Amino acid sequence: MAKILVVGSMNMDIVTQVERHPVPGETIQGNETRFFIGGKGANQAVAASRSGASVAMAGALGSDSFGIDIRRELAEARIDLDHVIEKPCMTGLALITIDGAGENNIILSSGANGRYGADEVDQLDLSGFDVILLQNEISSAANQRVLDKAAEQRIPVFMNPAPIDGFDQSQLSKVTFLILNEVEAEELSGIRIEGSSQALEAGKKLLNDGIPHLIITLGSKGSIYMDQAGRQITYPAFSVDVVDTTAAGDTFIGAFAAKYVTGAELPDCLRYATAASALAVSEPGAQSSIPADDQVQSFLTAGNNRTIRLL
Repeated sequence: MAKILVVGSMNMDIVTQVERHPVPGETIQGNETRFFIGGKGANQAVAASRSGASVAMAGALGSDSFGIDIRRELAEARIDLDHVIEKPCMTGLALITIDGAGENNIILSSGANGRYGADEVDQLDLSGFDVILLQNEISSAANQRVLDKAAEQRIPVFMNPAPIDGFDQSQLSKVTFLILNEVEAEELSGIRIEGSSQALEAGKKLLNDGIPHLIITLGSKGSIYMDQAGRQITYPAFSVDVVDTTAAGDTFIGAFAAKYVTGAELPDCLRYATAASALAVSEPGAQSSIPADDQVQSFLTAGNNRTIRLL
C-alpha cells in the first residue's frame, strides 16, 4: 500500500464559540469552550488516514497531559507514531474563536512544534514513503531539510504554506504540489483574489516559480488546479450548512493526497477532497469533524454531484 508521511505540527485546540470576534481591546462573553486535538500536520494525517491511506506522523509533542492525549487519539486514528518524539516543554496550543457564521480566528503557541528542527529530520528515514505532506507550523529549518532529503530521493512533497506569516518562499523550488487557500495565494503572488479569474492569474504567476502542480482552494467558490503543462481544472464547492471551518483546508489536503497516492485521476481526487472538506465544515472541531471514507462516498452517491470544468 502506498504510504504518506506527514511532517508537521500537533496541537491541542482550545475552541471558544462567540457571537462575533472581538475588536482590539474588547472583552466579550464566550458561549462555550471545548478541547479538540488539532495542528495542521495532525489534521492532515487524520484526514489522509480516514480517507483510506497508510499514514505515518513525524513531529514533536510536549511532556504534558496534552501530549499524552494527542498520542492516544492519533493512535486510534491508525497513524504510525514511531517518528513522533517528546520534548521537555509544553505541547503546541491553538487558541481558537468561532463566530456565529462558523468563521474562525486562531492564535498559535508553537510549544514542542517549534523545537522540532533539522537535527530531528536528519534522523528520519524517508525511503519507505511515497508522498510527504508539509505545512508551516514547524521550523523553517526542519521543512527545508525535509525538502532537501525528499528531492534527493525523488519523493513528491505536497506543501501547504500555512500559516503564511513567516513562510520562506524560497522553499517552493522543491515542492511538487503547492496547495493553498486564496489568502495564502494572495500573499505569495501579490494579486488580490476576488474570484476565479484572479485566482487563475495568481496561479499562473506562482507557476512561474517552477512549481509542477498547484491547487488554490476558494472556500464556497470551490477550487482550481493548474500545472506546468497548461492544464487547468475548476471544481465547484458543495452547498452545506457551515458550522466550523477550522479543519476544512487540512481535510481537503489529506483527502486529496490519500486518493492521489492510489493513482486516482486528478478530477476524481478533487471531487473527493471537495466532498470531504464540505463534510468537515458541517461539524464542530478539527479532527473530530474530519469524515471517514464511507461517509464521503455516501455523500457523493446521494446526489451530491458537480460538473468539473477542464480549461
